[in-house]
Amino acid sequence: MKLDELSRLSGQVGTGDRPRKAERMRQMLAGRGMQWGEMYQELEMSHRYVDAYRHESEEGGHVPMHSHNFYELTYCRTSCGMEYLLGANRYRVQRGDIVFTPPGVNHRPLLADRLVAPCRRDVVWISREFVARTAAAFPFDAAPEQEQAFLLRTIGTSWEMLGEYFDTSVQEALRRAPCWEVFLAGNTLILLTQLRRALASRGGATLAQAEKPELLEQVFAYIETHLAEPITLADTARHFWVSESKISQIFRSKLGVSFYRCVTQRRLIAAKSLIVQGLPLNTVHEQVGFADYSTFFRAFKREYGIAPSHFRALYTKDET
Repeated sequence: MKLDELSRLSGQVGTGDRPRKAERMRQMLAGRGMQWGEMYQELEMSHRYVDAYRHESEEGGHVPMHSHNFYELTYCRTSCGMEYLLGANRYRVQRGDIVFTPPGVNHRPLLADRLVAPCRRDVVWISREFVARTAAAFPFDAAPEQEQAFLLRTIGTSWEMLGEYFDTSVQEALRRAPCWEVFLAGNTLILLTQLRRALASRGGATLAQAEKPELLEQVFAYIETHLAEPITLADTARHFWVSESKISQIFRSKLGVSFYRCVTQRRLIAAKSLIVQGLPLNTVHEQVGFADYSTFFRAFKREYGIAPSHFRALYTKDET
């Protein structure tokens, strides 16, 4: 589903309290053959170079782990008590934080059952093509630390003004004034330039340190290390000297999914990256831990709604 289509659906939800609006949204997605939990996995850019939108999360919600085939820049407008899982690292998010997520990196917000306020975020999506063309045209890297995810803390520094660029992008995407796509692309180029300067400057904005690893992050790191191997709940529990129920409880309470579901999602995210890199489909499943191609095929289609070959064809089409 394209981002613009999701926005149109949101506009058709109508009035009412949030639970009723969410239920109507679920029904509309179901009418299009999509499940609520699959929405983030299947979202695609609507425009060739840049998209922008504003997102608000309420307490008690679960956003599934997912990845994209494009770059994502997220600006956090509120300090709501949210944490953010970026790869295998967990960060405590504050107002003014900028999260940079390269293609293929699994990520998701961790929303508490009780939030001090709604979590408002401005999101800018940037295609690989835009980054490649910009980097080829100008003598600097268009994407900051191109394949390295990070969280930049700007609050209380001169780089707080970066939030204005995010707001401008969101407003342009909402207004759709004549030539808004050109304006949005130009504003994004300035944003990336200023972000590069913020990273290069001494003092001021700083890269946030990940939270001290807890059992959840340790298990994630274990999954990453053993992705191509058989991973069982029993073996994982023995490795960390805890009970199977302990790990299961953490995954259910923090992520809203089972341990095995999370392992499968991570394997499929890795598989998408390998497909994008051009690896033959009949070898991808071996490198991400599926026993055979048929098992991989069924899991991929169940998660993303399309076959691996269809995904490769779509990506190849987008790149031409």
